Amino acid sequence: MKSAFLKLGLLICLAASSVSFSLMANVNMPVVHAQKPIPPYAKWGRLAVQKTKEKYPKANVIDYLHIGREKKKNTDVEKFKLWLKEGQKEYGVFVFIEFNPKTDRVKNITFIKTSR
Repeated sequence: MKSAFLKLGLLICLAASSVSFSLMANVNMPVVHAQKPIPPYAKWGRLAVQKTKEKYPKANVIDYLHIGREKKKNTDVEKFKLWLKEGQKEYGVFVFIEFNPKTDRVKNITFIKTSR
């Protein structure tokens, strides 16, 4: 009787370990995450940050906001607000990049410093 229970217990342990092994094997499978598409304003945002760093070289850009795009007759304007920190002082800079939407050639970049 003991040997029958022992054999049954051994079979149950083997079955349980093979199930847990197969479950563990699935855990290590690679997971593919979908990447978010790059927004069309991203290249203009990089330019806004770059030009702001050039204009305010002692400041660090600590935040970034894309405000939107304004379409004009022959040009478009991408609008951003960057938040800068220089020592203990923080301030905002609006950056407006006016460009030809057909050629992506920059026509003008305007900076407006603000305390808010």
